[in-house]
Amino acid sequence: MIDIKLVRENPDLVKENIKKKFQDKKLVLVDEVIDLDKKNRAAITEVESLRAQRTKLSKQIGALMGQGKKEEAEAIRAESTAIGEKITALEGEQEILQSEIRTRMMTIPNIIDDSVPVGKDDSENVEVERFGEPIVPDFDIPYHIDIMESFNGIDLDSARRVAGNGFYYLMGDIARLHSAVLAYARDFMIGRGFTYCVPPFMIRSQVVEGVMSFAEMDAMMYKIEGEDLFLIGTSEHSMISKFIDQIIPEDNLPYTLTSYSPCFRKEKGAHGLEERGVYRIHQFEKQEMIVICKPEDSMAWYNKLWQNTVDLFRSMDIPVRTLECCSGDLADLKVKSCDVEAWSPRQKKYFEVGSCSTLGDAQARRLKIRVAGKDGKKYFAHTLNNTVVAPPRMLIAFLENNLQADGTVRIPKVLQPYMGGQTVLTPKKK
Repeated sequence: MIDIKLVRENPDLVKENIKKKFQDKKLVLVDEVIDLDKKNRAAITEVESLRAQRTKLSKQIGALMGQGKKEEAEAIRAESTAIGEKITALEGEQEILQSEIRTRMMTIPNIIDDSVPVGKDDSENVEVERFGEPIVPDFDIPYHIDIMESFNGIDLDSARRVAGNGFYYLMGDIARLHSAVLAYARDFMIGRGFTYCVPPFMIRSQVVEGVMSFAEMDAMMYKIEGEDLFLIGTSEHSMISKFIDQIIPEDNLPYTLTSYSPCFRKEKGAHGLEERGVYRIHQFEKQEMIVICKPEDSMAWYNKLWQNTVDLFRSMDIPVRTLECCSGDLADLKVKSCDVEAWSPRQKKYFEVGSCSTLGDAQARRLKIRVAGKDGKKYFAHTLNNTVVAPPRMLIAFLENNLQADGTVRIPKVLQPYMGGQTVLTPKKK
């Protein structure tokens, strides 16, 4: 959510930003907010004036009562009562106006960074840089489910009977590899100075509204029946919200946290072959990183965060690239975002394995995360998030890039301590 002062003082900038995001239907919201804001401020001014009148009348009533002029005092008291009723009515109007303003402000997208390329959707995202040489081996690479099944490592049929489509059982070496990657990612981020955390896996609606747009919420979140709780779609949401309604001493910043959690997502819509299996699923586990920092430090942290993911994947010999998200592909709260994509030798293309974003002060404004500056002034913090690693999707890239011609899978040196010293996985069946 942007600052209403920006809408009030520079509506053309806000409208231009909406156009860059190809959300022209929201242009009317800017004028509506300005109109509602004028009415709200007029109501505030009138209430303040009426309160001053009532205070003056109260003093007159006291003086008249002290002089024994009861009838005159009662007449002024009636006038004061009428003013009180008018104040109550105006305060009711204010509540409605403020609610209408907030509803619209929650829908107006955040101001994107000047460096963000303008484009309608993810087809217009821009490649920034490649890391590692993408290789296509001289042997056929099976579909990732077939690779897993060669190790007796996955059971989708049983999962469908138990929970339906979009779920899985990971077994044996593949399950161990899944956990090894998470454990390695945890220690990798601790080594980079981040504090490890296991957060709540459910959050209240107040928190959901603070960390994401309504459209995202509807597309992603599972609601707990009969309770004001949602299953998290990513631990970023509960991690950022750890600081809800807090005033943070400036000297305490930045907060750099890395978290483990399961994640639950609706993942609406039909998907093609390559997005079946364990690519697009309702339940998965993830290692995440978040930063709470001063506004002037957020871009520097943004670059550090995506680099962490690149370095993690390269340490496991997986080629990756970064892709700058265009304006139309940015969620409404985001200022700037890039995807980290891993190379798929099977598909001969890259696919998304992580996303890094800076949201400016949008989440902090919604959640009331403020910083107490050394000069005594308070301001909203900036928030950032990035995927460290999200298996089992990451396992697709891992298995394809480390598969050998004989069906074995090489274990990179960094993962070997987490796999009991194994250097290679041998399939159970051909």
